[in-house]
Amino acid sequence: MATTSNPNVEFVRTGYGKNMVKVLHIRREGIHHHITELIADVQLTLKTRKDYLTGDNSDIIPTDTIKNTVHALAKLKGIKTTEGFALDICEHFLTAFNHVTRVRVNIDEVPWKRLEKNGVEHTHAFILCPEAWHFCEVEQHLSMTPVVHSGIRDMKVLKTTQSGFEGFLRDRFTTLTDAKDRFFCTSVYARWRYNTHVNVAFDAAWKIVKDTIIQKFAGPYDRGEYSPSVQKTLYDIQVLVLDRIPQVYLPLDNPSGNITGTIRRKPRAKIRRFLQIGSRIFYLGKQQQLRGWLNKWIEKASSTFLSQSQ
Repeated sequence: MATTSNPNVEFVRTGYGKNMVKVLHIRREGIHHHITELIADVQLTLKTRKDYLTGDNSDIIPTDTIKNTVHALAKLKGIKTTEGFALDICEHFLTAFNHVTRVRVNIDEVPWKRLEKNGVEHTHAFILCPEAWHFCEVEQHLSMTPVVHSGIRDMKVLKTTQSGFEGFLRDRFTTLTDAKDRFFCTSVYARWRYNTHVNVAFDAAWKIVKDTIIQKFAGPYDRGEYSPSVQKTLYDIQVLVLDRIPQVYLPLDNPSGNITGTIRRKPRAKIRRFLQIGSRIFYLGKQQQLRGWLNKWIEKASSTFLSQSQ
């Protein structure tokens, strides 16, 4: 095997893992059964890259072992929430192997729903109800706090009125006419990041986001709510999510194919920049000022060094 690396090539990121690991977890409480079906993608990054450079596989955790680990953790620890299980997977690989530096876990939760008739829930029978898919993405680096994203995808919604689009920019290629009343049909994709992973009711938060999207899209059930644009509806949803769930830091929402928006919480305090040279401390308000002070300090230090050398 070749052992030389190309000096003109550098690694940007490496990783490997197992995709489409399926888990069906059953929790039995007497005759009442609960199920959770997950589809997980797990990716690991190792400290060394000798497997790439020399073909040395001695540090590689086989992808089949990764699959078995996911199944074993589900058996040993159970699955309380999709996000919690992803956190368990990250913690395991970072603590069980000292040469793993990064773990990324993506999980889709299959939307099973308990059968119900006349208000009576079935004890152990379910039906696939793809009203909306619950997914999560958890990434954790060694000795660092995990970053948790949750999301909703493939939630199709439609209303036949109370939507419009008018007053838009026109040029010589515009053929679209103003519409004060139109259909509004879309497939919702929403993704948000949590500002913590500790003591978060992930399932409850997911349901709040889903209900908020439906509320702002549909409006009151007896009269609806007018949407002057997809952008306005998107923004209203995002603001309401931040208001209702303190742990959500950054909601990303695409309620229409090519219309996107991102908002975040405003920082409570401005970051102050200071530079200490000797016993003097300078406040630097902007990055340009920082460069200016550094350049002056370097010139002064260089001049002092040259004069002392002479």
